[in-house]
Amino acid sequence: MHVSIQGENEQGRVDRADVREFAKTLAGIVGEENVLLDEPMAKHTTFLIGGPADAYVIPQNVEDVAAIVRACRQSGVPYRIVGNGSDLLVADEGLRCVIVQILSNLSSIHVEGSFVRAQAGATNEAVARVAYESGLAGFEFASGIPGTIGGAAIMNAGAYGGEFKDVAVELTCVTPEGEIVSVSRDEADWSYRHSMMDKAGYVVVEALLRLEEDDPAAIKERMDDLQARREEKQPLEMPSAGSTFKRPEGYFAGKLIQDSDLRGYRVGGAQVSEKHTGFVVNAGNATAADVLQLIGDVQQRVRERFGVELEPEVRLWK
Repeated sequence: MHVSIQGENEQGRVDRADVREFAKTLAGIVGEENVLLDEPMAKHTTFLIGGPADAYVIPQNVEDVAAIVRACRQSGVPYRIVGNGSDLLVADEGLRCVIVQILSNLSSIHVEGSFVRAQAGATNEAVARVAYESGLAGFEFASGIPGTIGGAAIMNAGAYGGEFKDVAVELTCVTPEGEIVSVSRDEADWSYRHSMMDKAGYVVVEALLRLEEDDPAAIKERMDDLQARREEKQPLEMPSAGSTFKRPEGYFAGKLIQDSDLRGYRVGGAQVSEKHTGFVVNAGNATAADVLQLIGDVQQRVRERFGVELEPEVRLWK
């Protein structure tokens, strides 16, 4: 059974030896200490699943990111960007490409009046906290989204009635050609779990957000309320990639799965969450193959019961 996963893209094929050889070029850009070979991707995803990446590189600034992209393009070596790994399912066989980390290495946050400028590796939680401490409201909705600003910009992350596009003013990105460019709110073309950057292969490296002044105590109260609601309803205590399926028009994915009698359904170590059926969790030593089989089974059951096609929100990298 083949399961169609959002973002599935093999980006060409290269030999493992070619990527390892290319790692020398990467070391010349960021230093040998910032290039890891055969790095287990299970260490870099919230699912705790994934085989080794041939080369894992940690840029130290935006210029490094641009230089890496240019070098990969010139050498014909595919690359992918990883942040917090919160929406990823990485194949058990690993990845024949370069993985570029944008996380704590590129995570500065600065407040400029009612604006917050955050590098793409800053977590949503960290940005929401800095905003609250500065008396700036509007990003509370994202405080519990387990990802980074870069990922939020790419996928127009949203929750509890708020979306990234509501507060974003401008982005700084690296194009597939390795140019550093500014992208306006209009150019970003945000919609539900979509952006121009995702479609065009831009790497988001920084975002400028416009927020509203408010009482820090009131902001904190709203954040605490949202966190309590998440803890009550979502399986935050178990490894997952967040909400597994996109919301089908006119329905709720979790309700369809629950009404298909799939609560707790299990394939190997992968399980439909007992707490929230919209989540697939790693219940113990799950493999990517387990998760894919489970997703396919869920799609088939919901299709048979309700005639609705569930589209995964999680991205498969292979």
